[in-house]
Amino acid sequence: MQTHFTEEDLQQPHIREADRVLRTCVHCGFCNATCPTYQLLGDERDGPRGRIYLMKQMLENPDDDNVTEETRLHLDRCLTCRNCETTCPSGVEYHKLLDIGRAEVERRVPRSMPDRALRLGLRKALVDPARFKALLRMGQVFRPLVPAALRSKMPPTPVDAGQRPAGSRHARQMLILEGCVQPGLSPNTNAATARVLDRLGIGLTPAPEAGCCGAIDYHLNALDAGRARMRANIDAWWPHVEAGCEAIVQTASGCGAMVKEYGEVLADDPDYAEKAERISALAKDLVEVLREEDLERLTLREHKRLAFHCPCTLQHAQKLGGSVDALLARLGFSLTPVQDAHLCCGSAGTYSVTQPELATQLRDNKLDALEAGNPEVIVTANIGCQTHLAGANRTPVRHWIEIVDEALEKH
Repeated sequence: MQTHFTEEDLQQPHIREADRVLRTCVHCGFCNATCPTYQLLGDERDGPRGRIYLMKQMLENPDDDNVTEETRLHLDRCLTCRNCETTCPSGVEYHKLLDIGRAEVERRVPRSMPDRALRLGLRKALVDPARFKALLRMGQVFRPLVPAALRSKMPPTPVDAGQRPAGSRHARQMLILEGCVQPGLSPNTNAATARVLDRLGIGLTPAPEAGCCGAIDYHLNALDAGRARMRANIDAWWPHVEAGCEAIVQTASGCGAMVKEYGEVLADDPDYAEKAERISALAKDLVEVLREEDLERLTLREHKRLAFHCPCTLQHAQKLGGSVDALLARLGFSLTPVQDAHLCCGSAGTYSVTQPELATQLRDNKLDALEAGNPEVIVTANIGCQTHLAGANRTPVRHWIEIVDEALEKH
């Protein structure tokens, strides 16, 4: 794709990056074929190719009055699922252009006060685990008064976390990112992870000073706040890295996708670039850790019939599609086929709150596909997908490691 930036424009790092991404696009349209919002809406501007043209025009014309709330709407409707990147034959890094485009439209088309308040509220409520737990408990007490879009995200009673083994007794040590909403919504996920890895001789160490991975701020266009959280996490993890920790484990694929990009996001930060690159190299989704272990050491007493929902952040961002399925099959579980497994469920971080109608359509379509094989349980690898799918109150939805943990022969 030809671009028309001036030499002065190209002195700006974000324009230089946008120019690089735009020039890789050959506007073939393959991306539209796998874009969830284009499939639902049929509008070129609600597919990757159309959004790329909108961003190109906006960035090339800084004084263009045609950049309006409608421009922002089409960018807001993007799930950032990155399905288009998996499909693209030219390797367009669409998500990088989208971050630039969203920041630019935010600058040029200010949001309404209610919209700004919603986004600020999401950022403040979700990123602090203690605050989120308190708000969650309050919401459960006053459940009938909670708006329907948020009520469906709240489990009536989270699965009890049970006993979490102390990891210090093992020579092999890994860090675990506890997450921001997961400890409140699904406290058993990380506890189950610790129990399974304990069986394999791996100890997990939480770093209490580490907080939200930065994805919530970053994808709600608060880029500086997102980078600040990344730096804080690096500071919290760095003593453990220097002490020789083997990996930083994420049980939420959305967090994993973000942490693996720390090196890119902070590449121009002279104080953190090198450390960020090291942190990204150590970041591992749980399935990357387990698939390398001797799983024959795990004895399972039951094997439920499962349908696996592969989050977009696992298959499109981390390129780990098929990994969890293969691991579960290796452990003896029966997996039902899932049609259009590449499509997003509609959770997409805060998307299910900011775009509830589209998110609900996508969720219902995804559940129809997941339930077609009559599974006992739907399993996934991301807390956002888990709560979004479970909010329909159909087939039970759990994190896959919880099912593995429950099936283990106890000793």
